[in-house]
Amino acid sequence: MAALGHTFPFYAGPKPIFPVDTTLAVIITIFLTALVIFIIILPGIRGKTRLFWLFRVVTSLFVGAVILAVNFSSEWSVGQVSANTTYKAFSPERISARVGLQVGLRGVNITLIGTPVQQLNETIDYNEEFNWPLGGAYTEAYAKALEKGLPDPVLYLAEKFTPRSPCGLHNQYRLAGHYASVMLWVSFLCWLLTNVMLSMPVLVYGGHMLLATGIFQLLALLFFSTTTSLTPPCPLRLGTAVLRVHHGPAFWTTLATGLLCMLLGLILAVAHKMQPQRLKAFFNQSAEDPVLEWSPEEGELLTPRYRAVTDSPEPQDIPLSETPSEACCKEEHPKDSDCAL
Repeated sequence: MAALGHTFPFYAGPKPIFPVDTTLAVIITIFLTALVIFIIILPGIRGKTRLFWLFRVVTSLFVGAVILAVNFSSEWSVGQVSANTTYKAFSPERISARVGLQVGLRGVNITLIGTPVQQLNETIDYNEEFNWPLGGAYTEAYAKALEKGLPDPVLYLAEKFTPRSPCGLHNQYRLAGHYASVMLWVSFLCWLLTNVMLSMPVLVYGGHMLLATGIFQLLALLFFSTTTSLTPPCPLRLGTAVLRVHHGPAFWTTLATGLLCMLLGLILAVAHKMQPQRLKAFFNQSAEDPVLEWSPEEGELLTPRYRAVTDSPEPQDIPLSETPSEACCKEEHPKDSDCAL
């Protein structure tokens, strides 16, 4: 830089930003497409069954979409502050900007937006992501950010989450995200089993799996809250302002969905004990168990037919057939009473 006339570091222009996280956009698109397909075939269902079926489909798709979306969301812990802080390294010039921090299960996202956006003859609009998968990927991403010359507020917050930082935020949030993500994947598996069992005549087990779906979501919240509260909060100072972090939308959405799953699971369990017939009618299942019956049709072929147990005929006594010797004896000596002996 001295060879270039003591100019300040060169900053690359802001990279293009999609309005929504691409992973969340894909998840939302998939579930919305499934919902549209189910709505298209809705007119083919008659009577009250149409409303029951629509309620089941919407509820199931909502739960599945939430479990996947929050697992990939970066808004488990969020914070934002307006600050007057330095912008470039080795420069006394300051900017007025909104600094945002979003902590997810797989990394952190840091935003820096100027107020106004155009300051110091530059466009101040940054959105940087730093992930912490297994290994030293976070340290490498932070080193690349230093080489790239990102603004001071972004580098300051990213440095707080490095493994060598005295704040200890890296191990704290990394463990919390790991265990919470595992619980959410188990919850998603329970959600799949719930849909399978509710489509079969085992409704009580479907209710149990729905209850398990909610329990594992609450366990994810418990692991995340417990692990992130093990160490005292680290002060994040940007100029004279202090950035404070609190639970974000993903945390509260998971809590609401987990409680909803537990409530619906308990309702299914109670309804199976109190009103099993109405529960079967709600899921469009017959109240009577079918019995397999065979009947001959054209071409001497046997095809299965189902008939309810209540319509089955009464058992009839069928006389045993006579042995060939007794029949022959009666034909030759019809008046002899001892011919069978």
